[in-house]
Amino acid sequence: MMSKITIISGSPSEHTRLNGVLDEVVRHLEGINIIPDIIHVRNLPAEDLIQAKFNSEEIVRANKKVEDSNIIVILTPVYKASFTGVLKTYLDLLPQNGLEGKTVLPIAIGGTFGHLLMLDYALKPVLSALGAAHILKGAFILDSQIKKIENNQYKIDEAAKNRLETPLNFLKNSLSPEKNVIGSIV
Repeated sequence: MMSKITIISGSPSEHTRLNGVLDEVVRHLEGINIIPDIIHVRNLPAEDLIQAKFNSEEIVRANKKVEDSNIIVILTPVYKASFTGVLKTYLDLLPQNGLEGKTVLPIAIGGTFGHLLMLDYALKPVLSALGAAHILKGAFILDSQIKKIENNQYKIDEAAKNRLETPLNFLKNSLSPEKNVIGSIV
């Protein structure tokens, strides 16, 4: 089964609580036999991102993953009441309608529930400008709901897992062959 889901992780840090959320999303998808492609924006060449090198091999390869997927999951921590700058630099390098025809699931983590509105007022308008017409409600998780355990692993508390499961179960149900809501995965 080929992956038709790409996860874009917009954290500038390698060791971040966002990895706990990423791992939880991947586990959920693997549970329905889907291995997503993952783009860690921080691993793309900084010079290519900052100088908007649309023809960079790494950027072209990342954009191809997005193009080939019908579901995009976007993960970001909240920075200064918005999504990260590193995520913005990558989204700026997607084609103008790079999210057209795709289902997009935004997921954010932040310090307080006051940052929850970032999804609606900062991230979703940018996703819409990239052609995304089907943006799911998404999920917001508090930093305090993600505990760091040994070996740079993270554990998400049950309340946060439940908030994540709602949109992930929607994707799972949409992917079942009898529904064909999003499209078939081949």
